[in-house]
Amino acid sequence: MNTEKDFSPLTATIVRALNDKLYEKRKVAALEIEKLVREFVAQNNTSQIKHVIQILSQEFALSQHPHSRKGGLIGLAACSIALGKESGSYLKELIEPVLTCFNDADSRLRYYACEALYNIVKVARGSVLPHFNVLFDGLSKLAADPDPNVKNGSELLDRLLKDIVTESNKFDLVSFVPLLRERIYSNNQYLRQFIISWILVLESVPDINLLEYLPEILDGLFQILGDSSKEIRKMCEVVLGEFLKEIKKNPSSVKFADMANILVIHCQVSDDLIQLTAMCWMREFIQLAGRIMLPYSSGILTAVLPCLSYDDRNKSIKEVANVCNQSLMKLVTPEDDMEDVTQSTLKNTDSAVGSSTPKAKETSDIALDSSTDSSLGNISMFTSASTERAQVTLDLDGIVQVLDHYLYDTSKGMMTRIAVLKWLYHLYIKTPRKMFRHTDRLFPVLLKTLSDESDEVILKDLEVLAEIASSPAGQTEGAGSHDSTDSKTIHSELQVPTPVKSSPSGAKGTECSPSTPTMNSFFFKFMVNLLKRFNSERKLLETRGAFIIRQLCLLLNAENIFHSMAEILLREEDLKFASIMVQNLNTILLTSSELFQLRNQLKDLRTVESCSLFCCLYRSWCHNPVATVSLCFLTQNYKHAYDLIQKFGDLEVTVDFLMEVDKLVQLIECPIFTYLRLQLLDVENYPFLIKALYGILMLLPQSSAFQLLSHRLQCVPNPELMKTTMPNAKASTSGRPAAASIDYDELLQHFERVQNKQLEVRHQRASRGEQLEKKLGL
Repeated sequence: MNTEKDFSPLTATIVRALNDKLYEKRKVAALEIEKLVREFVAQNNTSQIKHVIQILSQEFALSQHPHSRKGGLIGLAACSIALGKESGSYLKELIEPVLTCFNDADSRLRYYACEALYNIVKVARGSVLPHFNVLFDGLSKLAADPDPNVKNGSELLDRLLKDIVTESNKFDLVSFVPLLRERIYSNNQYLRQFIISWILVLESVPDINLLEYLPEILDGLFQILGDSSKEIRKMCEVVLGEFLKEIKKNPSSVKFADMANILVIHCQVSDDLIQLTAMCWMREFIQLAGRIMLPYSSGILTAVLPCLSYDDRNKSIKEVANVCNQSLMKLVTPEDDMEDVTQSTLKNTDSAVGSSTPKAKETSDIALDSSTDSSLGNISMFTSASTERAQVTLDLDGIVQVLDHYLYDTSKGMMTRIAVLKWLYHLYIKTPRKMFRHTDRLFPVLLKTLSDESDEVILKDLEVLAEIASSPAGQTEGAGSHDSTDSKTIHSELQVPTPVKSSPSGAKGTECSPSTPTMNSFFFKFMVNLLKRFNSERKLLETRGAFIIRQLCLLLNAENIFHSMAEILLREEDLKFASIMVQNLNTILLTSSELFQLRNQLKDLRTVESCSLFCCLYRSWCHNPVATVSLCFLTQNYKHAYDLIQKFGDLEVTVDFLMEVDKLVQLIECPIFTYLRLQLLDVENYPFLIKALYGILMLLPQSSAFQLLSHRLQCVPNPELMKTTMPNAKASTSGRPAAASIDYDELLQHFERVQNKQLEVRHQRASRGEQLEKKLGL
């Protein structure tokens, strides 16, 4: 430094002492500066005061010489002490050079800078708050300083500044938040600890409403929560806990919408603590904010649904996620199915108001852009319930997309898929009109889910499919959405069953009682595709076919299911599959407790409807001769059963055929056919029953089934009475007047046609096999 330069009003002695390498001499110089400045203060000589500060700043604190910089720092501190309360007018000039020294390479100099700034702030107290951002910025750099002395010095300054902020009511939070938001993303542990400590302090000050700016820093807090330091994680937990308490106390002032997506992101991270904390916040948000969270439903479900399949290692997360899921589901109401009408009304209102209320148009757009939902609490123009609902729209398209994805992805776990299906069922119940717009998209994956490994998943899947097939909303929304199916077939099949004269709509089907569910246009599509799936996945038919059909009979109308399947199988080109499917349906019909009412309806055939159902089933049952006979036994058409058995001599008797006859014998011994076995006692009125059973006996080889049936027939009393002809109409119809409407000759002819066709197909298949063997030289 040029010692000959004029530094007045500083004397040459003071200048030399400030440049000295010894701290004691610099301290003496600082005391002299303090006396000098006090005199200027007494004289109110502001120009000289500014001149002294300028010299200390420019010529010393910012000097290239390290000792000069040290002298400048202690000199600036002395000026501040001398100024006392008046230092507030000179803080900018006092603070800036000191903060510059925070970046010095010399750790001792950085320490002296901390010391100088401590003295300046201690004197100025609340007057430093307008300069808080630069002070905070400087301190944030020293928080990560490698030198322990510098770090200790910065901590002293930090505590002093916190005390000042706590005592003051003039803290400018608005200007500070952008700096806080920037610094909160630092990866340095010391800086993170520094940030968290300041947030705790600001949150504890009653006059500072940091909650209003929580959306600005929430993401950063969750980032810090994942720090490797346990101490920092614990501090961050405390901060987040305090914020959550504040949110619960003042939910009306919370910007839930602005923080929803932040929580969604952190609910999906791999860190257990972050995920659990974010999930707990999400639970509180859904319960406190209610329908405000609906526009973010798709994101919430994306985060929550996978957690439902967590194991016991993440039990806490799973439990909280389940509460989130249930709470969110409750927010969806039938009113959400009418939101289009509400929004249309709102638009008409806006257009009537015209350009005089431009803010109204801006507000109506809130429902379309979830990112603007943060302004909901500040809008006072719309106060009616209808317009409030228009601001919060259910993101049904997004929800369906998420549900479709998780249902298709079987790797997510059983409980996730069950939750997805519960959601779909809930949406079809609450918002059927809107949901049917997505049915064509969901239908394939719902059918695919029938092959799931879990019975519980299949049950829920069937509930959804049953709701789709029976919902009145499907009559209009689904009517034009079946382009993939032959239109002529659909038109025909939607009329089944046809005998009901009183029903104005064939799509309804036969109704057994006023409580019978109405079948919509998706019902037949479901039946067609279900049979196609059984055909393509024979393992599904073997392992779950009976289970699926039985559950559908509980969920829907059993008569409609059998009626429609019979009509579809009647047109089935794959005759082998048709025979297998009829065999399965026949077994279900005869053995399932769920079909008790339907069996009773068929057993008596006392109504035109029951006769029509029998004829419909019979035509399809003809694909399987043994099933046809068992149907005749069920409906007590014993003469016709006997006539059918007489035709069996013309059929190709295979091992499979004999196995089916064997199963029929076993069924006759079951409780379902108790009435049939008791009728064997009435030989006079049921001669053809006995003849039919003897016919079956003659078909069987000497097997256990032969012995079983033979023993049964040996119990028939007075066999001599069997050589009678039909004594009256009662013997052939079993006292059923309605049965006269059935043309048994035509049914017998239909049976012959079907069997001839099956025989022709088998011969063609065998012929092709022989030709293939010849080509291969076998």
